[in-house]
Amino acid sequence: MALPPPSSSSTPSQPYPPQWEDVADLRVFRTTSSEWERLISWRSDMGKRGWKLLRVSSEGAEMIAIFGRTKADRAQGDSR
Repeated sequence: MALPPPSSSSTPSQPYPPQWEDVADLRVFRTTSSEWERLISWRSDMGKRGWKLLRVSSEGAEMIAIFGRTKADRAQGDSR
């Protein structure tokens, strides 16, 4: 899946394009880069639960990770 480049209309409180919310549940995770490196098992667990890492960016010393799960994937997971 090709992702659109970050747009200038994205704000720090919403670091993704607004149209992403139409098709997916999103989780934004903010941390330092050193803490992000230590969270490898947590990131792996997110993947096992059906969340995909959509984008990682940085603002100064802060890392911003966006995880997403399509609404169709969520519906399939709920019916299991």
